[in-house]
Amino acid sequence: MAAPVTHFEVMVRDTKRAHDFYGNLFGWSIKVMEMNYGMVDTGVKMGINGGVGEAQPQGQAGVTFYVQVEDIQGHLDKAASLGGRVIVPVTEVPGSVVFAQFADPEGNVIGLIKGPQKPPKPAAAKRKPAARAKKKAARPKKKARKGGKRR
Repeated sequence: MAAPVTHFEVMVRDTKRAHDFYGNLFGWSIKVMEMNYGMVDTGVKMGINGGVGEAQPQGQAGVTFYVQVEDIQGHLDKAASLGGRVIVPVTEVPGSVVFAQFADPEGNVIGLIKGPQKPPKPAAAKRKPAARAKKKAARPKKKARKGGKRR
């Protein structure tokens, strides 16, 4: 089954400067979380949201995209069998996300986020109560038949 890209991440050396840069450049709202990680809300329904955070001291600045899968460990194992290597094992951020990262054979880092593979079913359209009340009021009442009901 195909897996959607659900998150992007830009890792930098100067998070304040990057938050200001991307926020001003694209009009993104960036909410700073733990460890100076800024959650990006692009403010539009199309596309995906992401984050801007600080690169690890020995890590490299760069861009990572995240793919949503149901079985993170299974995908890490498959990536390794195809010549990739695990960068970050399955990790849970309490109350937030379960993720991992691997490098492809060229060294590009790809993230995995735990989540269902099937999109949720859309909720049934709800009618507005006021609209129903108007329809009922507009209908003429049925006249009672003479002689009672027919059987």
